[in-house]
Amino acid sequence: YEVVTITGDERGAGTDANVFVTLFGDYGITPKVHLASRRTAFERGKTDVFRIRTHNAGPLKKIIEHDNTGLNPSWFLDRVVVTDVIRPHLRFYFACNNWLSKVEGDGLYVRDLLGTMDPMDIPKNKLVVSVFTGDVKGSGTDADVFFNVFGEFGDTERRLDSTKNNFESGTEDKFTIEAPNLGKIRKITIGHNNKGSSAGWFADKVIIDDLGNKLVYEFPINRWFALDEDDGKIQRDILVGGSQPTVFLEGGKFERSLTDIINVEIAALLSPLSRVTIGHDNTGLSTGWYCEKVVVYCPFTGIEQTFPCSKWLDEKEGDGLIERELYEMVSLRQKRQKHPWSLWIWTSDLPGAGTDAEISFQVYGEKGKSDEIRLDNKTDNFEQGQVDRFMQVELPDLGKLTKLRIWHEKRNPFAGWHLSKKTLTKEKYTFPCERWLDTNEDDNEVVRELPATGELIYRVTVCTGTVSGSGTDASVFLNLIGDQGDTGDRDLINCKNNVNKFEKGSLDEFIIEAVAIGQIRRVRIGHDGKGGGCAWYLDKVIVREEGQAESDAVEFPCNTTYHIAVKTGDIPGGSSDSDVFVKLYGEKGDTSRMMLVVSANNLGNYFETGRVDIFTVETFDIGQINRLMIGHTNKGMRAGWFLDSVQILVPVHGKNYMFPSHRWLDEDEADGKTTVELYPSEILDVEEITYEITVVSGDIVFGGTNAKVFIQIYGDKGKTEVITLESRSNNFERNATEIFKQEDVFIMTAVDLGPLKKLRIRHDNSQSHSSWYLDRVEIVDTKEDIYYFPCNRWLAVDEDDGQIARELVPVDEAFMRKDEDNGTSGTLGLEQKMSTTYTVKIKTGEKKHAGTDANVFAILFGENDDTIINLKACKHYKNKFEQGMINEFTVEAVDLGDLVKVQIGHDNSGSPGWFLDWIDIDAPSQGQRMRFPCGRWLDKGEDDGATVRDLYPADIQTEFYTPVPYEIKVYTSDIFGAGTDADVFIVLYGRKGVCSQQKHLCVNKRERRLYFERGAEDMFIVEQLEDIGDVIEKIRIGHDNSGTNPGWHLDRVEIRRQLRKGKGSETTIFPCERWLAKSEDDGETVRELVPSDIITQKLLRDGTLKSTETEVEDALEAHTYTVSVRTGDMYGAGTDANVFLTIYGDLGDTGERKLAKSENNKNKFERGEVDKFTIEAVDLGQLFKIRVRHDNSMIGADWYLDQVEVLDVETEEVYMFLCERWLSTKKEDKRIDRTFYNKVIPYHFTLSTGIDRDASTTARVYVIIIGPNDVETDRLWLDLPEGKKSFTADSMEHFVCYGTDVGEIKRVELGHNGVTPESCWLVDELSVAVPTKGIKYIFPCKCWLAKDRGDGLTARLFNVLDSSTINIIRKVIYSVTVVTGDTQYAGTDTNIFLTVFGANGSTEEMLLPKNEDFERGQEDTFTLEIDDIAPLKKIRVRIDGSGSRPDWFLDRMRNLTTEEEYMFTYENWLSKTKGPKRIKVCELAAVVDEEEMVEKTTYIIQVQTSDAGAGTDANVFLIVFGEYGDTGTLPLKESTNRNKFERKMKDVFRFPDMLSLGELSKIRVWHDNKGPAPGWHLEYIDVKDEAMDNTFRFPCDRWLAKNEDDGQIMRELACANNDSVDLSDKTEYEIATTTANTDDASTTENVWIVLEGRKARSKEFVMENKKKKFLSGATDTFEFSSKHVGEIAGVCIGHITKDGKKVKNEAFWHVMEVVVTEKELGNYFFHCDAQIPLAAKKDQFLTFECYKSIESFASKVRNLVPVKYEIIVITGDVKGGGTDANVFITIYGVNGDSGKRQLQQKFRNLFEQGRTDRFVVEMLDLGELLRVKVEHDGASPNSGWNLECIEVTNTANSVTTIFHCGKWLHTAKADGQIQRVLYPRY
Repeated sequence: YEVVTITGDERGAGTDANVFVTLFGDYGITPKVHLASRRTAFERGKTDVFRIRTHNAGPLKKIIEHDNTGLNPSWFLDRVVVTDVIRPHLRFYFACNNWLSKVEGDGLYVRDLLGTMDPMDIPKNKLVVSVFTGDVKGSGTDADVFFNVFGEFGDTERRLDSTKNNFESGTEDKFTIEAPNLGKIRKITIGHNNKGSSAGWFADKVIIDDLGNKLVYEFPINRWFALDEDDGKIQRDILVGGSQPTVFLEGGKFERSLTDIINVEIAALLSPLSRVTIGHDNTGLSTGWYCEKVVVYCPFTGIEQTFPCSKWLDEKEGDGLIERELYEMVSLRQKRQKHPWSLWIWTSDLPGAGTDAEISFQVYGEKGKSDEIRLDNKTDNFEQGQVDRFMQVELPDLGKLTKLRIWHEKRNPFAGWHLSKKTLTKEKYTFPCERWLDTNEDDNEVVRELPATGELIYRVTVCTGTVSGSGTDASVFLNLIGDQGDTGDRDLINCKNNVNKFEKGSLDEFIIEAVAIGQIRRVRIGHDGKGGGCAWYLDKVIVREEGQAESDAVEFPCNTTYHIAVKTGDIPGGSSDSDVFVKLYGEKGDTSRMMLVVSANNLGNYFETGRVDIFTVETFDIGQINRLMIGHTNKGMRAGWFLDSVQILVPVHGKNYMFPSHRWLDEDEADGKTTVELYPSEILDVEEITYEITVVSGDIVFGGTNAKVFIQIYGDKGKTEVITLESRSNNFERNATEIFKQEDVFIMTAVDLGPLKKLRIRHDNSQSHSSWYLDRVEIVDTKEDIYYFPCNRWLAVDEDDGQIARELVPVDEAFMRKDEDNGTSGTLGLEQKMSTTYTVKIKTGEKKHAGTDANVFAILFGENDDTIINLKACKHYKNKFEQGMINEFTVEAVDLGDLVKVQIGHDNSGSPGWFLDWIDIDAPSQGQRMRFPCGRWLDKGEDDGATVRDLYPADIQTEFYTPVPYEIKVYTSDIFGAGTDADVFIVLYGRKGVCSQQKHLCVNKRERRLYFERGAEDMFIVEQLEDIGDVIEKIRIGHDNSGTNPGWHLDRVEIRRQLRKGKGSETTIFPCERWLAKSEDDGETVRELVPSDIITQKLLRDGTLKSTETEVEDALEAHTYTVSVRTGDMYGAGTDANVFLTIYGDLGDTGERKLAKSENNKNKFERGEVDKFTIEAVDLGQLFKIRVRHDNSMIGADWYLDQVEVLDVETEEVYMFLCERWLSTKKEDKRIDRTFYNKVIPYHFTLSTGIDRDASTTARVYVIIIGPNDVETDRLWLDLPEGKKSFTADSMEHFVCYGTDVGEIKRVELGHNGVTPESCWLVDELSVAVPTKGIKYIFPCKCWLAKDRGDGLTARLFNVLDSSTINIIRKVIYSVTVVTGDTQYAGTDTNIFLTVFGANGSTEEMLLPKNEDFERGQEDTFTLEIDDIAPLKKIRVRIDGSGSRPDWFLDRMRNLTTEEEYMFTYENWLSKTKGPKRIKVCELAAVVDEEEMVEKTTYIIQVQTSDAGAGTDANVFLIVFGEYGDTGTLPLKESTNRNKFERKMKDVFRFPDMLSLGELSKIRVWHDNKGPAPGWHLEYIDVKDEAMDNTFRFPCDRWLAKNEDDGQIMRELACANNDSVDLSDKTEYEIATTTANTDDASTTENVWIVLEGRKARSKEFVMENKKKKFLSGATDTFEFSSKHVGEIAGVCIGHITKDGKKVKNEAFWHVMEVVVTEKELGNYFFHCDAQIPLAAKKDQFLTFECYKSIESFASKVRNLVPVKYEIIVITGDVKGGGTDANVFITIYGVNGDSGKRQLQQKFRNLFEQGRTDRFVVEMLDLGELLRVKVEHDGASPNSGWNLECIEVTNTANSVTTIFHCGKWLHTAKADGQIQRVLYPRY
């Protein structure tokens, strides 16, 4: 903005105070900006012009103030004019014509000026304020009353004069105020300063008459303004027509690390707030305050907002502000609906009454109950005889409170507590207690229910059943549930009548105290399942209130299950959408009305025509059912219902009741009833069924068992008890068939199980020879239904998977018979695979003595069931649970449901202490791999002493997939040596690259020896494989080449899986007929096979199997991939380990292949070598990533992998994967397994860790970037570089990760995988830069990511709205290939630097990533991030001559590709000693399509020294800048004169073979200040370009001397050749319009445009639509000549009919972009994307602002005038923040850079802690500043430097740019860098 102040022509009008301005606009408020005055500003009658740079506030409303300092601060301001420089048509006039003074006028030195765009319209307004003082004794005041009026356009503040005895009791005082037009008045603030003898004031009301707007406002008050009256406030906010309480943060302590909670009442509901302003009045002793954050919670909206500050409000710290505007961190916003209460707790005054335990409580009311609330037990809470007050306890709205439950954690040694009473205040409730909460006192209870009203005692009698074994030893709990709440779970410990509780047939009486909970409706009772005989048969519970007769007792019988089957009639319209209810009437009573909501057969949509819905209800036993009532609620679209019949099965009674109905329940049908009573037509006894169980043991050596066998059968309608199968001593012998007539067993349950679902069979492993091979179980019921349960597995600890229990499912008879026909048996794997295999991995911790010898047990708890895991047989280790070991177990169970938790523990035998790290469970049935973290001891003497723990899954580590069981048959060929003992694995692939995991077919060595023999057919059931879709595109099968004869000749593989629809299966055949052997065929041990045929078998309705065979038509083709692996050329880069590669494409992957045999090197993976391998695979499509790993074997396993190139031989496509990382357990991040991508973009992350003591973390940190529509990257792991173990406190780490391009970033998730206390982490700041988009986000975090700190989260989502956004240089990713010459000694190990020059600028010098040396004849490829400066013109390559081989023969550089490919050829030496040129730097022209982008030329440089004692003996250097970059540093050595640079002399220097720079813009000339007389007065320099035959003159006429002029020895000289543009001339404009690429975007009519320039406005140009212009997606160009409008700020575009006809139908032209070009000034881009409506006149148009302009080179050159830049450097006020090193700065602007300038001053100690240093440096105008680079040379011992910020002011236009740093430049702090690139923040 340009701010012009006009000081009035009054006596003493000028001021020497500091003047500030704040702009209030439609888009926001700018910060307070200082109008940096030169001493002569603000003098009487003067006009001063200032430029301020701040954010766009939009159309302006008002501005203000000065600070009243200096000798004569009073200032008479006439007016202010503010212009938006970017949009000069926005000019605002602010009239003042008043004093800003404490002593003149009305005493205000802060004014609100209202703006207008019309200089004539000066908005002034008069307000008549009438203040009415109340007629109350002592109501008048002598204090000064102040008054603030708030309107929609702003506010104005005044002091109301109280000298003339104003504000007396019962009076009205009138004041007239001149104020700007505030618009509609909303509220006033009124108060007084409490001065005088009787300051207290009772105000009645205020009336404001707004004369300008002719409106009257009334503000009723009727309150005291007095410290000793009412609420003690002397200032109030009053709303129009509404009375109004307070604002001021009173009563806060504001002490270090304290949180102050202050209640503020405001009359206006402002939540959610947009921002808050916080500050203090700076009075008192230590006024400085460091505010962490402000949290505002509004109970009305329930919104809690967090406003982070983390800054000082202190005149002496930081930026010296004591008032700040804070903006909300949106990602922390919470919504909660709570009501604050205060809670007082009295602890009794008895010895030992206090407690150290954590106290929790829960409040119950009429409307529900609160959450459990834990009270913080600091060490001194809950002490004997003490009252503890907890303010701000937040409770939901519970209505009238009925009771409070309070308890404590009894774990603590001093947990016992005697509680006197509690009170809750909002409305006051008291909860008396006077009891112990202690397991050793009173009744041993640690839970108390405290009634809010009268106390009640319930006597509860628990009746245990008389069934054998019905008693229990478990701990029983009970909850009474009434109309007004419940008692909570109470442990039944103290029995009043029996010592041994809950025994068979006993009645145990207990006393329960509680509040009035109304009529008791239900009882909830249960036990904890602990103890040997924990099972309990409960008969009933009887409850009566103390003091009532026995006859009033309520009996709650233990529930009976009723299965209700409801049949809807098969009649059109018979279905109902209404809710159905039922009530049963029986001989012992009737049930309540029960809604039938969730059916047992879960069909989802109930009561549909002709359907049977089965519901299971539990209620008390009503005996025999006499009748039932059934009906519906008559709600829903089609409520009417035709009920056919109801059937009720009561398994306990063995009865089945039939209730026929066959009628409508519909208001509109039959008798209109919707409820009916039904009577049973017949009552059937449920038949008792005899099951005949046949158990077949397998025909295998030692297949029999002597152990006890148990069986349990599950059917649709229930399950049997566990039945022991024992008859004779020699049961279960090998190949024997036992028959058990089991009738007596089933008499007890007497229930038909319905169709059988599964059976569970196990043995107790009790005898010697317990191992048992079970073939199958057959069960025949009395209906002659036969069920086959095939098993074909061992039940043995030492065989198979080590399990001694199996769950079997029945299989259709047709499938059993199918095998008998073939004469084989036991191939039924797939059909019986209903059970789920869980693979359990248990990791013992790495701590000392972490292992255990105790017997470990585990129980998996699912939603439906649980199962015990036998942890005796581990797959891999005999000695289990040793330190750091992972043990794997397998368990099978049928349908546990989703896993909820795992209970794990041990029996404390042996040396029992065990540190369990985690448990992993792979559950294919749920498609989940779950991690259950533990990280704790199971040890009596460690941690909390527990030896059993419940573990819960960690969501972040759960992986999901879809599993399907596959039956895989492998046929080994019948030829000599065909069999193998190797470990065979398989992978299956579906469409689009979906694949399963790699699965090993054999579990152990014993199986490997048994399977894959010559001519054998082996079958495997594999279920832990993901669902890969309907089609198997290919499989990969291979082996690990282990064992004695690993060579294997595979004939074919058949894969069978069940059909998705119907019963049956599908078999896919994959022929192979090749060797998988190192010594046969092509030496490969892995093959990819594609299918030839598919056989489908379907079970038909008549029970027969139908087979069909089809041939696979379009199988994938095989491709050959040539893989070139380049090892880095650095010390120790090679490896002898085994290397494995996986290639991924969009059609699949190759699987892991060992890179065994290099085609070109005998010894592979040696330093600097390229190894070639061939991989055969089925077509992978487009490749996008590779995975490389090695097995860390052999001595030199560490490997530096440079790059991998993959060539698809068939398509000839090459894919480059840049690696440039170590695969090593010792270096970088210690990983030997890496993944590399080729279609991703780089993200740069910087993470700063906080300073706290525990701030650091060793956890693995990740970031996820989230874009629009929740598109997100993978989890990008930020792995620390080699040598760094953790993110240490106060450190800063940088990472570059490649991830998916998500578009515009919306949110960023930061988290880590640590769950232990050591992994807590305090994050200070996260910055995310996206170089390819030129943007950087800085997120202030300042929060813990820790399980046990802060809010317990280890991951946070940061909203981009909370970040500061900075524009950085946009980068483009180029791939650069360097080719070293094929000549002797051509290679080098020196550092090589590259600078790239383009038409739109140049890059800084970049070091090429030397991962190894550049060897003779070698091609090295890198990816580089290069500034967006295309098209490229040339490059400069420089070597620094370091290393043992500094000479390099550079052949060429090629394909710096994006879309275009550039070639740079040199074919010569870069060397001080070799080649013809003996140079270390060369420039190469870009060649595109064999055309050089820049020509060669010779530059002749003539240097004219002045005639003013001006010669120099120093060495002079020069850089010439032009259209195509610069020449680099040219030392001026070989002149035509022997003695150079003498007075009045002209020296000529010739530089042949240079690349032409085109038009020249400037030169930079300097000397090294050496020699006796270095000072030099330079007249001018001429540069002649011989190829162009053009001479450029660069005048200087200045000193380059330390002790002359301004002391600079470097000057930039602008070219004097360019004529200035005469803006009064006419010029040519070229206008290019681009129409949108949509169907309806085009137009047949004309378009017109007006250019809005900074200097003038053009006339309307009509773009005539001849020859089909403005078509969809087209770009059309028009030329116009016009007067010069200067820089173009905006355009107006209209759409007009051709001949001025009226517009009949609405029509639009959709324009995307307009580009206006003026050859002298450059290109202006307007992004429109708008529909321009068609009109008949030119009165309709749309306006667009210029979003980007590219200045022409000629225009840039004209702007190069010398400018003095003031550089202010602020050093951080941090201990040790100052530096003694030499500091350098380079400033970059749109016109180029300043060169590296040292910041120095004579005789001054610079850059000291907390100091501000000022420098003035002259350079050519850089235009808008883009960035600065600050560095120091680290040359002194105290060179570390904390830089706060740098301000650079262009003194010519007074524009200041601020570059914030706030970081260390220190080799030992933060990231160890001593240079920083800073970008401006606006």
